[in-house]
Amino acid sequence: MQKSFCLVVCGVLILFGSVQSRAQSPDAWSTYRGNAQRTANTDGVAGPTTPKVLWALKSKEHYIASPVPMGNRLFVSGLGAFNLGNFSCLTTEPGVKARVLWSKSTPYLKLPTVSSPAIFKNYLIFGDGMHQTNGALLYCLEGTEGAPVWRHSVAGDLVHLEGSPCIVDGRAYIGGGAAGVLCVEIDKAKVAGKTHDLPTVQKLMAEAWKDLQAKYEKVKKTDPFAIPPSEDNLPPADPARIWQVGEKKWHVDAPVAVVGDKVLAASAFLDKEQVGDRSLFCLDAKTGATVWQARLKLNPWGGPSVAGDTVIVTGGTISMDFNILKGAKGFIAAYDLKKGDLKWIKDITGGVVSCAALSGGSAVITATDGKIRAFDIATGDRQWIYDAKMPLFAPVAIAKDTVYAGDLRGVVHAIDLKTGAETWKLDLGVHKDVQAAGMIYGGPVVQGGRVFVATCNLQGPYAGKETAVVCIGQ
Repeated sequence: MQKSFCLVVCGVLILFGSVQSRAQSPDAWSTYRGNAQRTANTDGVAGPTTPKVLWALKSKEHYIASPVPMGNRLFVSGLGAFNLGNFSCLTTEPGVKARVLWSKSTPYLKLPTVSSPAIFKNYLIFGDGMHQTNGALLYCLEGTEGAPVWRHSVAGDLVHLEGSPCIVDGRAYIGGGAAGVLCVEIDKAKVAGKTHDLPTVQKLMAEAWKDLQAKYEKVKKTDPFAIPPSEDNLPPADPARIWQVGEKKWHVDAPVAVVGDKVLAASAFLDKEQVGDRSLFCLDAKTGATVWQARLKLNPWGGPSVAGDTVIVTGGTISMDFNILKGAKGFIAAYDLKKGDLKWIKDITGGVVSCAALSGGSAVITATDGKIRAFDIATGDRQWIYDAKMPLFAPVAIAKDTVYAGDLRGVVHAIDLKTGAETWKLDLGVHKDVQAAGMIYGGPVVQGGRVFVATCNLQGPYAGKETAVVCIGQ
């Protein structure tokens, strides 16, 4: 009897432990680059062994953020004329006449959007704002039709939600620039003083939209100048903010990482404004309390990546500014997840503005000196170096044993993860099915055996020219 009781209790504890573990780990694409390792691949399916452009969407938008796949859809955040925000849902099916399924812009989007969305069930969570703006909004859209669900306002100077949120257990963790780090309960929102779950909020918004359209149809019968309603006229729906730390003390633009009960956040120091705290913070996920802090030598714009008990963080002397590449420096460092102790650090002869991608015991980074480097996660020893012959801002993607990188000339490189040897490369500027040279800022993603990449021409040699979202398959 005692043995049976023990087996039952042990079984319950094991089950409970596994449930707890799952509940405290981000789902696929509910965090930046798909997972805490930042590989930009979540299905384990290898990309094409030889490249073929399956489709290309030409655009006037500038894509700073990484695209995010979900099934046969691709979500992209872009900047339009006068830095107007644009968020679009594309079909990834080849040979379609209409690539854009739906999009959002002003007046519903208030500020520029440079945040990759995080996926929560069938909802999309992303922020707006960039360094030139103050105050920001966190948005929740229904994923199928793009219907608005709620918006959460974060006020303040130098406040912007540039980095992607990380969603765990119905909570979004996100850096807010000078707002520090915020934790928002996203699976509920308050409408007219009452709190509802997301399906109910979605239903309330749909009913409100129907009423707005009915009123407009009635008014326009007598007023030919009647203004059609916009989604900005919907009633406010706002989720609860659970905690906020580092307000007016830190400057967190980079995506945060959530692993178990810990939140990893990288804060920068702004030289011009003389504000911020150049550090890597480990926070308690429930309360936001600081578990440990590690000072950093340079600004960590790419944010942390985590594999096992190791946190990898990168940094550089510049941000994503094509005009100040000369002389840029960077670093990559490894810290113990539990205590924050430094394991190793390496200097880089180029600025590192993106996160590391971790796979197969390797940490792979890009730099503005045109080199892609792989380091042993355990020891920090350099494993290989690949010369792209063009500066790189974007993080790499890793699927199976291949690294995919995009440079500032619009060339996509496929590299063997074990040896650093070139597998193939594709120049988007000269390829007959694209012919749109552009800089790659957001980094490629690999899903379903295909590589998705988007370009940006805000500055540099192709400034003002067409950009493209491209699907590469085989």
